[in-house]
Amino acid sequence: MKICLIDETGAGDGALSVLADRWGLEQDEDNPMALVMTPAHLELRKRDEPKLGGIFVDFVGGTMAHRRRFGGGRGEAVAKAVGIKGDYLPDVVDATAGLGRDAFVLASVGCRVRMLERNPVVAALLDDGLARGYADAEIGPWLQERLRLIHASSLTALTDITPRPQVVYLDPMFPHKQKSALVKKEMRVFQSLVGPDLDADGLLAPARQLATKRVVVKRPDYAPPLADVATP
Repeated sequence: MKICLIDETGAGDGALSVLADRWGLEQDEDNPMALVMTPAHLELRKRDEPKLGGIFVDFVGGTMAHRRRFGGGRGEAVAKAVGIKGDYLPDVVDATAGLGRDAFVLASVGCRVRMLERNPVVAALLDDGLARGYADAEIGPWLQERLRLIHASSLTALTDITPRPQVVYLDPMFPHKQKSALVKKEMRVFQSLVGPDLDADGLLAPARQLATKRVVVKRPDYAPPLADVATP
């Protein structure tokens, strides 16, 4: 995959080349999308809209830390959707990991979650966020036990995953309404990289085959049902 690769660490240790080799990335200095190594983290930037800032995965601080400490926990919509109740904490495969937020919420309340992400840039961002999370004294011990990343396409990986999860979670990217002013800056950067999941309909059948309890589908209210299958 071609993308502009930038090293702002000043370390000069060849880490950018290692990153590119690991994730199969090719330097493209004219690409408006850039993957940037900063001294703090790996981030994605839309160079033709610098005011949007960079997006990165942070399980330790920021929004996710606040959500972990002061959010709804088991009362969060995603926790209710996968069926958490009493001592029941299902194993979950998040087949459309994105920036890992829903997966992290589930892990923070006790579920074991395997995240699937096919886009190599997004997978690199997730891997960077996980590495920092694993190293954190507060959340590292349980995060290592409960949350991990599989870099693969869900369209094929869902037929190979073992052991089978109780729940498969699907939240495919769907184009936002053109006139919506509510599309977050972060989502604009993210969608510029990955675009809509045009093949998302193909996820439902293998997800149903894989899950032992349920498949959870998250869709905007203006989107048609996934694979034209209505869900309650």
